[in-house]
Amino acid sequence: MNKVVSPESRWAWVEVNLAALRRNTAAFKRQLERGVQMMCVVKADAYGHGAVPCVKTMHAAGASQFAVATVAEGVALREAGIEWPILVLSEPPVDCVRTLVEHDLMPAVYTPEFALALGEAAASADRVARYHLAIDTGMTRIGVRRSDVVELRRTIDFHRGLECAGTFTHFATADLVDDWDFALQLNRFREAVAALRGAGLETGLVHCDNTPGTVLHPECHFDMCRVGIGLYGLHPADATRPRISLEPVMSVRGRVVRVVYPNVGDGVGYGLTWRVPKQNIQVATVPIGYADGLARTLSNKMDVLTGGTRCRQVGNICMDQFMFAADVAGARSYRPARPVEYGDVVTLIGADGDERVTADEMARLRGTINYEVVCDFGMRLEKIYT
Repeated sequence: MNKVVSPESRWAWVEVNLAALRRNTAAFKRQLERGVQMMCVVKADAYGHGAVPCVKTMHAAGASQFAVATVAEGVALREAGIEWPILVLSEPPVDCVRTLVEHDLMPAVYTPEFALALGEAAASADRVARYHLAIDTGMTRIGVRRSDVVELRRTIDFHRGLECAGTFTHFATADLVDDWDFALQLNRFREAVAALRGAGLETGLVHCDNTPGTVLHPECHFDMCRVGIGLYGLHPADATRPRISLEPVMSVRGRVVRVVYPNVGDGVGYGLTWRVPKQNIQVATVPIGYADGLARTLSNKMDVLTGGTRCRQVGNICMDQFMFAADVAGARSYRPARPVEYGDVVTLIGADGDERVTADEMARLRGTINYEVVCDFGMRLEKIYT
């Protein structure tokens, strides 16, 4: 492993490879025809990778717009000096309409009450509030029903404080090829857009493809694609792997803060769920726990890397720490090239020598998806950008 830089205050951190992020963003941009815009989804602090540095890198690689999940996320980007268009992917509470106007954030809109309150807030500030119309085409999450899109727009379009900057939907099964439900949603979306245009209503930028849709369904790129998890080097589905080459952007590492040779039979961690089976076993402690995103359900199930070798995590994962075992004299799968020492780097996600632990591997052990794994690690761990 190359020389590792770690925080001074705590030996636990997330590494974010901005060069890999830039290459992933450019790879998605190449998927699009000339004139099709790319909106990068940076909600949840860019899926745990740090929104502000990621936005700047993505824009330099071809992104023109960005999307967040909450008003606070959008405000944080504005306060950091980000001036490019920002979409809030759901309709927020009506109480925040003045904040949206003040920071030039585009909310999703699907109720007349919210839209008219937004228009009033914009008009009182002598501004025009841009929004994106969200249409529910079958995911049953957010959006106006497709049968009601024209009525909603006719109800709100008189307002001088409103401007429709986009029209979108979200697919439930875009990660599948030749899927009936995907085809049904796409057909419903096309019908809704056609109805709006037939009524003489402006649609703004039409967009529906998410990360898997961008790769697997180029027939519906329309005016813009919303790319999320793939930017961070993680595939949303096995079907996308042969279609686009991506590089993992996040690594999670810590350093050993204690290492001992326990006696045979000694227990490790709360509940003593693992006991030392024989002599010459080292047990080392790393200051990363479930409050940092390392799920407690991984206890006694996962591997970590040190010195280019896999070692088994042992004992129950604590809130702020976990332990792993190294068999100094025995089983090859647990035996580093040399005994573990204080300060040694330990990799939870990422590469060390020829070995790699991926977010997908950890997700399988947790019974979840890679999205959740990286988001969790981004909550408390300090980020180092490389």
